[in-house]
Amino acid sequence: MRVVIQRVKEASVTIGGRTKSQIRTGLLVLLGIEEADTQEDIDWLCRKIVALRIFDDDGGVMNRSIVDIGGDIIVVSQFTLMASTKKGNRPSYIRAARPETAIPLYETFCAHLSALLGKPIGTGQFGADMQVSLLNDGPVTICIDTKNKE
Repeated sequence: MRVVIQRVKEASVTIGGRTKSQIRTGLLVLLGIEEADTQEDIDWLCRKIVALRIFDDDGGVMNRSIVDIGGDIIVVSQFTLMASTKKGNRPSYIRAARPETAIPLYETFCAHLSALLGKPIGTGQFGADMQVSLLNDGPVTICIDTKNKE
């Protein structure tokens, strides 16, 4: 599992001209899922996301988590995060999980993250053509891959 986490002042997901999800201060999480991902990856990654201290404290130091600030989260499935660019100029997505594997993992990830956050999260729609809008705060962008925990 691979994520790109962006600290945002605001973010939204629009599908077919209609807003699906919208948040103010919080995190936009782009999620890539591969066939080898498991519940263990979901548990570890969700705990890591809610505990990341990437929001400023009163002294202007990144020392607070999303839970500490009461922020919101949007999770958007993005298979292109699993792209391999080792050969040629056309990315290969062979590592990206097929929908029959990815959809249940995506839904479980979102449910677990919501439980840890203590409130509902926003989502995109798996497989849809989405327009994602954000105002990155900082900018702060963090990449995490569950296959590189050490």
